[in-house]
Amino acid sequence: MPRATSSNSQSVALVTLGCARNEVDSEELAGRLTAAGWTIVDDPTTADAVLVNTCGFVDVAKKDSIDAILGVAALKSELGGPGAVVAVGCLSERYGQELAAQLPEADAVLGFDDYPDIAERLRAIVAGDRPLAHQPRDRRSLLPISPVDRPAALASIPGHGANESMSVPGWQPPILRRRLDGSPVAPVKLASGCDRRCTFCAIPAFRGSFISRPAADIIAEINWLVDQGVQEVILVSENSTSYGKDLGDIRLMEALLPAIGNETSLRRLQVAYLQPAEVRPGLIEVIANTPVVAPYFDLSFQHASSSLLRRMRRFGGSQDFLALIDQIRALNPEAGIRSNVIVGFPGETQAEFDELADFLTMARLDAIGIFGYSDEEGTEAATFDGKLSDEVIAARVEMISAIAEEVMAQRAEDRIGTTVQVLVEAIELTDDGEPTGRVIGRAGHQGPDDGATIIAASSRGKRVQIGDFMDANVVDTEGVDLLAEPV
Repeated sequence: MPRATSSNSQSVALVTLGCARNEVDSEELAGRLTAAGWTIVDDPTTADAVLVNTCGFVDVAKKDSIDAILGVAALKSELGGPGAVVAVGCLSERYGQELAAQLPEADAVLGFDDYPDIAERLRAIVAGDRPLAHQPRDRRSLLPISPVDRPAALASIPGHGANESMSVPGWQPPILRRRLDGSPVAPVKLASGCDRRCTFCAIPAFRGSFISRPAADIIAEINWLVDQGVQEVILVSENSTSYGKDLGDIRLMEALLPAIGNETSLRRLQVAYLQPAEVRPGLIEVIANTPVVAPYFDLSFQHASSSLLRRMRRFGGSQDFLALIDQIRALNPEAGIRSNVIVGFPGETQAEFDELADFLTMARLDAIGIFGYSDEEGTEAATFDGKLSDEVIAARVEMISAIAEEVMAQRAEDRIGTTVQVLVEAIELTDDGEPTGRVIGRAGHQGPDDGATIIAASSRGKRVQIGDFMDANVVDTEGVDLLAEPV
């Protein structure tokens, strides 16, 4: 197929891997490119260039990113398009020159500092320029050590949009963004980076120190998204509970959430990535009691053994976490609570593993993500003694997964007989493309990756569209998914 280009415009496709934070970054890149005259297309084979926004978090994500780059490059060699394949994102930022050396199929490997000038960088690459690959560095060194000194510092922070040197009508900061799909749900960057030093995590080194976005920017972006048809926003960051500490107010979140409800017409808001050790009683109350905020708590426990958590350089333990869960459910018994846990961390004893299993049974979480430990380059845990064998880690992951599946299914069954408000995200179709009458969406207690609510055909014959909210009675479950009937 011919590439979608003209004498005045070049075309680009974006392929996004990884988390919701990367989705925001891709839409920022799309906004910058659109403002500079590029045409965004969906089909990589018709594009003059393809940006592959990579993930550099864990081994599986890295492999997926590399496979995506190779897949796009194969299209180029087999079909004569796209014109250029460019790697950006976390994997590129983290490995830079090393990635470029191992992937000659990519025409360029760019870092976060290239984002403000991405349009010109891409034009040069399509014209045949082959820039030196990004040189990685510890991005924590780019911002002052003291959080309160950071807002005045100059640094390229993906997903924040601000770029004082840019002056393009229609794409002024903070709305430097172009939507890449028609979903009624959109992530919004609350902050970027992280000041924590968890021994298993490399993210701070390539994402940088923690820096909050001003509340006015966030509210302006949400208003813009609502104008684009967005009904639900997910506030994302590496550590949402630290929001405001660099702006002089660690409790700024407690003011921001009601302000979003008062100053926008957004229908529903979720907050992701809460650090349990930083969750304040006042924040729990605001999330539970602010009408626009969904009853959803994304708590990053990582484990339940206090001794193992200390080796992770984290805080808390089973009793602390159960007390936190009790506080949440005392305010809203039907609140959704999700978490991630790491199994097989170096030195994890049988007793520590058993404590994690007991905790998950008692906590009765709605959604649980389970990761088997693996070494990450540049992390302190990679140097620890007491590494468990792959076989032991796999066996423990299997055991914890079985417990998690049972607990999550039980929690879903507890909701039978309740009424939930569901945001419709998909219309179920037959093989012939005809509507089956069932719609698929999420209730407020369900996160984007935590299961769905499936609603049978409406007896009133009302035409339901993606983006509608429906009240529904839960009548049954399929694993973690809820089956419901319209009210």
